Amino acid sequence: MVQCKICPRECGADRKGRMGVCGTGTLPKIARAGVHMWEEPCISGEKGSGTVFFSGCSLRCVYCQNYPISIGGYGKEITVQRLREIFLELCGRGVHNINLVNPTHFVPAIAEALEQSLPVPVVYNSSGYEKLETLKILEGKIQIYLPDMKYSDEAAAKRYSKAEDYAAAAKQAIGEMFRQTGPYQMGEDGMLQSGVVVRHLILPGNLKNTYGVIDWFAETFQPGQVLFSLMSQYIPSGRAEDFPEINRKITAREYRKAQDYLFESGIEDGFVQSRKSAEEIFVPTWDF
Repeated sequence: MVQCKICPRECGADRKGRMGVCGTGTLPKIARAGVHMWEEPCISGEKGSGTVFFSGCSLRCVYCQNYPISIGGYGKEITVQRLREIFLELCGRGVHNINLVNPTHFVPAIAEALEQSLPVPVVYNSSGYEKLETLKILEGKIQIYLPDMKYSDEAAAKRYSKAEDYAAAAKQAIGEMFRQTGPYQMGEDGMLQSGVVVRHLILPGNLKNTYGVIDWFAETFQPGQVLFSLMSQYIPSGRAEDFPEINRKITAREYRKAQDYLFESGIEDGFVQSRKSAEEIFVPTWDF
């Protein structure tokens, strides 16, 4: 891959010869694949989500919960054929879907692995920091998009992710995801079959950022189009200790104020995560 421009960083690296900003080459690198029970209810269900955690990251947030694999580089490089086999092995375990966590920098390999459709929906679980051209490679191959909308505040995006263009890029990307899938569709069993779920993680000391994300979502989507998931699972991880204002969990007051703002926004479709989710027990084990 000469002059890689898969993500908005457009670092231009020849990832066959050296690593890009994402910290990886072109072959998929994964740290874990297994049945995951801790996504939104309409994704995990009773059988679990067949989740593949990719190593490396193009966004590289300082507080990343998966820091050892996203920035630390932990993981195992595999072939595209092996990736396809893993998808099928997970399907064989009866999962509701195949869930690709932080897949952005491996889109060409993923698209190749999905040339033939799978018997369950495929979930693209990303930071939201995407390029339209890259997402269009996946059209028809992804049934469910699960992007973050991390920031509405450019200053926060710059400080914690060195990406002051995050909000603009993510808004465009989520619009493209919605164009591809259309309004969300649920099966008779309550499981999501297609559509978009936008996640937002409340950061301590950054309620203004959360309010801005909620405002944007309420202004952009109509009821019945896209699901919204307000997440409270933040725990200080990665380099959070270098940023005192986020080196703690969110308080009960912050959680209540974010929740109240969401309920007053008019957003009707989605989820609110319990504050009890902010525990290290929910961080996966990186055991290949």
